[in-house]
Amino acid sequence: MNGVALDKSVLTRDQSQKVFSQSFEEFSGRMVPPRLARGSNMLKQYGSVLGRIEQTYGVPGEMLVAIWGLETDFGVNTGKFATIRSLATLAFDCRRSEMFKAELIDALRIVERGDLAPQEMRGAWAGEIGQTQFMPSSWIKFAVDFDGNGRRDLIKNAPDVLASTANFLASHGWQRGKDWEPGSANFAVIQQWNKSEVYAKTIGYFASQLARAP
Repeated sequence: MNGVALDKSVLTRDQSQKVFSQSFEEFSGRMVPPRLARGSNMLKQYGSVLGRIEQTYGVPGEMLVAIWGLETDFGVNTGKFATIRSLATLAFDCRRSEMFKAELIDALRIVERGDLAPQEMRGAWAGEIGQTQFMPSSWIKFAVDFDGNGRRDLIKNAPDVLASTANFLASHGWQRGKDWEPGSANFAVIQQWNKSEVYAKTIGYFASQLARAP
């Protein structure tokens, strides 16, 4: 915690959050087409890893690649905010102190158990870290060392990222071999990932497009 100071830019973002107002057609039309070709390439590039992940957790590769693409452009844009500073700022602010205090303690646990050094912890302004944007509490609960190198690394290690995302979905009740249409049990699991119906539908739409891609 040495040198951690209030980050006013984090408070500004927190206090000016807009309600998600785009329609499904607007949001999916903006987000999916530019990511489809790269998503298909990622499905092929990580095919064997995704196959092993599906065997282990029951979550198909298309679903994981869709989340990966929408969250950070397949790991390109993971965020530049110092996580511990962001979480300390939000814990100090009085709007949602208890929630962010718990997340700050979990971030320190991630450091304590050797997954990341504090300076490696950079991500979104609200404390999400890694290529699929886990809050520290989710990292503690669901991060796995899928490639067996001794570290759970959701920042640089794609097999760990994808398997941990599958573990999150499986732990929230993902049903192996079932579809994810709105109204289905698996769609309800996607909404555990992101409560916005438009965002959840876009994940499902992107995954379906990837499943059909040649």
